[in-house]
Amino acid sequence: MIVLVGLNHKTAPLDVRERLFAGCQEMTHLPGELLKIDGVSEALYLSTCNRVEIVAKVEEGSPALSSLKDYLVRLGALSGDDAEKCLYAREGEEAIRHLFRVAASLDSLVMGEAQILGQVKDAYRQSLAENATGVALNRLMHRAFRTAKRVRTETGIAANPVSVSFAAVELAGKIFGTLAGKKLLVIGAGEMAQLACTHLAGNGVEQITVANRSAPQAAALAEQFHGRAVGLDALDEALDDADIVISSTGSPSYVITQQMVARCLRRRKNRLLFLIDIAVPRDIDPACGGIENVFLYNIDDLQGIVDENIKNRKREAIKAEAIVTQEVVNYADWLRQLEAVPTIVSLRRKAEGIVGREMEKAGNWLGALDGGDREKVEALVNGIVNKILHGPVTAMKEESVETRSQDIVAAARQLFKLDD
Repeated sequence: MIVLVGLNHKTAPLDVRERLFAGCQEMTHLPGELLKIDGVSEALYLSTCNRVEIVAKVEEGSPALSSLKDYLVRLGALSGDDAEKCLYAREGEEAIRHLFRVAASLDSLVMGEAQILGQVKDAYRQSLAENATGVALNRLMHRAFRTAKRVRTETGIAANPVSVSFAAVELAGKIFGTLAGKKLLVIGAGEMAQLACTHLAGNGVEQITVANRSAPQAAALAEQFHGRAVGLDALDEALDDADIVISSTGSPSYVITQQMVARCLRRRKNRLLFLIDIAVPRDIDPACGGIENVFLYNIDDLQGIVDENIKNRKREAIKAEAIVTQEVVNYADWLRQLEAVPTIVSLRRKAEGIVGREMEKAGNWLGALDGGDREKVEALVNGIVNKILHGPVTAMKEESVETRSQDIVAAARQLFKLDD
């Protein structure tokens, strides 16, 4: 059975997501650790700024699902109240549907954003590297990628693509009225920082400064937008000159503190400063938002803009959901057939064993036959066995899909005494 447990931006506030995200970052071989949980045979985890989720194949009737929830509680040092309110668990087709919707960006903060599919692929690659996946999850993930591709090519869900960074740009436009002539400071040089530069440069920002711990990365990003690069040790000076600051680093502590912003406002004679923190954990001390003439927003604050953007995609989302439903059914049918395979294999092995023993008993008279006749007898016997087994094998495959029940598999094991 496929299960999924986790939390996301819809169920958990930012501080809870930060704690669980940090716990995941500390675990260097998390997929392998998940396999140690009783009943878990395959596993992977997805950890982003907006969600932490575990997908696993578990034994029916095992306590694995409850154990996986307990594991996340310990990993994120979650309180009982946090676990009750924030964690969700999905089983069977609901778990499959949830994963496919995540990969297709139907469950994202910004519906249709492209980054999540890459993050899902990275999660799968990590589990592959640790040999934590098998037949079921390998097929599941490739189906998830196929679903995401179909949604992006067969619907308009990704038309005029948006992202958290684009939502930040829209918010900046509402604050300033126009971005023409404004100066941008981007802290970090990753994908989110690059997207922010792209969107803002296209909206009239006059000057872009990139600050990053790695000077070569900062220089490479700044060069793309004819900007300048500085180190994090020059943040004080860079803040003095900026109108808009967007921060997206992987720093475990605040990159911009309340004291830095307060000093900056005095030097710039209280000129308006717009701060957007799209990092998890947060880069900017929340106390900065209490300073006069400073506007501070984090990921959760972007939800209003995101909701407005989503309105234009609802029609296409209906088509996307239909694709997801179709792909869920296809995978679930395949999985039910897969669950019948061990019984089919056992049945064939038992039949082959009976044939082998009976042929051995008939060895005396079979030995009198020449090689060609003996092969004909063996082919005849095997042909009869295959025809007898064809009906039960076909029934197990078809009934497990059509009736969505494993009763016929259990009956076959009992009738043919496969467990004796």
